Amino acid sequence: MLVAPVFIFCSARSGSTLLRVILGSHSQLYAPPELPLTHLGVRAETRWIRASLEALGLTTDDVENMLWDRLLADALARSGKPTVVVKTPANVLMWRRIADIWPDARFIFLLRHPAAMVASLCKSWNPDWHNGQDATPDRVIKYSLRRMGQVEEARSALPGLTVRYEELTANPAEVSRRICEFLGVPFEPRMLEYGKFDNHFARGLGDTSANIRSGRVQAAAPAPQASDVPEALKEMCTAWGYLDPAPGTGQRDRLSRRIPLNSWPAVKTPRRTAESSSAAAPSSAPQGSTTQ
Repeated sequence: MLVAPVFIFCSARSGSTLLRVILGSHSQLYAPPELPLTHLGVRAETRWIRASLEALGLTTDDVENMLWDRLLADALARSGKPTVVVKTPANVLMWRRIADIWPDARFIFLLRHPAAMVASLCKSWNPDWHNGQDATPDRVIKYSLRRMGQVEEARSALPGLTVRYEELTANPAEVSRRICEFLGVPFEPRMLEYGKFDNHFARGLGDTSANIRSGRVQAAAPAPQASDVPEALKEMCTAWGYLDPAPGTGQRDRLSRRIPLNSWPAVKTPRRTAESSSAAAPSSAPQGSTTQ
């Protein structure tokens, strides 16, 4: 069984490959290439095996959970490191199940300007990895918003650390120190020289651009102007603190509390229960984490 695994919950093109290779260059952290867990399933196709599972008190979901845990535990053991960091944007779509399978898991929520993520995904979109579908603006926005929404739900429900891509690229040492503090490991300067280590870049398993392959943290592109943000993304941009609420509307964000661009909360927030989340009014304080 895995002990205290780390999961990065994020949307596509949020900078998760950069965060993966930085953390994977730490002597105590193993950050393998992407592994979309829901694509690795278990089927009980015959009456015989269904009866066997029932006799054992197991479901196919139970067996899938065991499979995923064993796969990650085996990869971690072969790495020789004590802690696994799992980075796959698609996994945020099953964040509740992940939290149930590994109740001692730690969570990092990676944010980036929503319009920047969508623009980057439009450029990198490969129909071969999206059922032959082309990257129309509406399709990419819908695809991205689904994942951003799940990131926001997970960030509101689970204890963890929020990291912003913009801060990671502007102040990589400071942000990396904060992440190490959160994970209970010492900061190692070598993390920022990830090009010296075998972090495995492969097509379809995250970013493989020249920037990421340079081996050094590159500056982020300038943030999109407010006037260039698609209307469909404005609510999420406001929720994540990248846009101010429209004047005179009093709008904050119905999705979550807004996070200031330079907040570094000192402690994790406790995991909510159904009772506490329904009984208590939402606080306006930032969610526990780091940002950029």
